[in-house]
Amino acid sequence: MLLPRIYSNLEKYIESGKVLVIYGPRRVGKTTIVEQYLKTTQWKYKLDSGDNIRTQHTLSSQDFSQILPYVEGYELLVLDEAQNIPNVGMALKILVDQKPNLRIIATGSSSFELSGQVGEPLTGRKTTLTLYPIAQQELLQKTYNHFELKQKLPDYLIYGSYPEVITATSQKEKISILEELVNSYLLKDILTLENIKGSQTLLSILKLLAFQVGSQVSFNEIANSVNIDVKTVARYLDLLEKGFVIKSLTGYSSNLRNEVTSKAKYYFFDNGIRNGIIQQYNSLDLRMDAGQLWENFVFIERLKYRSYTNKYANMYFWRTYSQQEIDIVEEHQGKLFGYESKWSEKRQLQAPKEWKITYPNAMFSFITPKNYLEFIA
Repeated sequence: MLLPRIYSNLEKYIESGKVLVIYGPRRVGKTTIVEQYLKTTQWKYKLDSGDNIRTQHTLSSQDFSQILPYVEGYELLVLDEAQNIPNVGMALKILVDQKPNLRIIATGSSSFELSGQVGEPLTGRKTTLTLYPIAQQELLQKTYNHFELKQKLPDYLIYGSYPEVITATSQKEKISILEELVNSYLLKDILTLENIKGSQTLLSILKLLAFQVGSQVSFNEIANSVNIDVKTVARYLDLLEKGFVIKSLTGYSSNLRNEVTSKAKYYFFDNGIRNGIIQQYNSLDLRMDAGQLWENFVFIERLKYRSYTNKYANMYFWRTYSQQEIDIVEEHQGKLFGYESKWSEKRQLQAPKEWKITYPNAMFSFITPKNYLEFIA
């Protein structure tokens, strides 16, 4: 089953004299969308892998006499797993500058972000597309209608949205794939590039975060729990965020004394990964964290939606010392929009009193299983 992707038509993103960088977490389908594109392109292309030792040697040499002949006669160069090529950013800069008519696609995992390989060398010379696990809006394009997608909502809350997981045909297969992702791929880039001896500390931190989805996180508490210092906690959380494992959200404030902003919340880029870390795959009616799963799902799907539609906004949460809170606050075009995720609608829903008093002109709405597709797709 070939799932529809938002960037299935790569042609409109490819320009002569620029590198199209496609990056994101491992196993989200970067190679697949490139392979599908190459089946339709008219350009004479060269497809190579950053895992190829000869390619690594040639492109990392920074030697014009080696690099330029490498692409002679081709109109399009595609480098898959480009993050494995040392100094790949400089090699791509040389190709762009010396071969202005050449088109280049480079795919890579979060190593691009972690190592800064393509940032400075390709300033002004690249277009970047970030690919996430499958978004709900992608599934609505060709795969399901609104009714069908809502029927499958429990699956996405428990098993997440990695392509292999979605196409798996049984619960056992989904769990097996998630276990492999968590154990073999999740921390691979971080452990490869950073001076971290083992993954156990990172996994311990992630387990703590998994139980605190939707809550503000104390660095001191994490430090004490895993027996490392606070600065190391901050560094590890930054690495996990750059590695597309978690995403931080800070508090919104207009400098009022009763608004809490000192601590951040952390969400997981995929619900299935979150559940895989704590090895909890029970159905929603047998678990106490359905509300947390819903909040994580809504936040991440909204993030994907904004990224894929280029609808940019500053995102925050809002909370007061009197425990009034809103899950997501978006600020754009000088206006505030508050959104509260509610899995259950058993009680009457209304905006927090202090929010209405403090920001009388702000919009506010609840995101529930009934209306969520309008919000994220």
